[in-house]
Amino acid sequence: MARWEPDAAGRLAQAAMQLYGERGFDRTTVADIAARAGLTERTFFRYFADKREVLFSGGKMLQDFVVERVARAPAATPPLDAVAGALAETTELFEPRRDFARQRQALIGAHPDLHERELIKLAALAAAVAEALRRRGVAAPAAGLAAEAGIAIFKSAFETWLADARKRDLAHHVRTAHAALEAVVAGTRRQAPAAGRARRPARRPA
Repeated sequence: MARWEPDAAGRLAQAAMQLYGERGFDRTTVADIAARAGLTERTFFRYFADKREVLFSGGKMLQDFVVERVARAPAATPPLDAVAGALAETTELFEPRRDFARQRQALIGAHPDLHERELIKLAALAAAVAEALRRRGVAAPAAGLAAEAGIAIFKSAFETWLADARKRDLAHHVRTAHAALEAVVAGTRRQAPAAGRARRPARRPA
């Protein structure tokens, strides 16, 4: 009979993060993680494909969460507002794991292969969000742009959330980044006519 392993995935993730901090990511093995958690390597591979996936295993849950929130936004909500609103709601996922997220981000920043995997996960999230917007009736180009802009908002918000000494929640930083992006776009629109006039050739004297 298999041994009962309460919250094995959580124990393995906690053990992995402890060891990454103590020994470094490169010098930590799957065997080390399993031993620290009091579990077997076989159990580790039941939950994670490799030691890197400990840092990315929540990607599917995040994607499903955001897509579901985009889908249920009121019909009249503009595409980017629907995406930003969904991202703000991820506070409930991340807030209890702020310390884990801070350590995770430091590891990703220090290892190019982890950073590459992070970008792949974000690209998959953007594609899923774009599809969710298309199902809401948003045209393909606009859906893709809104999804990519949403990822830019999320990345900026996540970084400032981790660095926030006042410990304001992620939703606050998503709203701030969203407003900043809208201000940039509005400023560009205001400057465009003036720039256009500046490019007109000067009238030759009669």
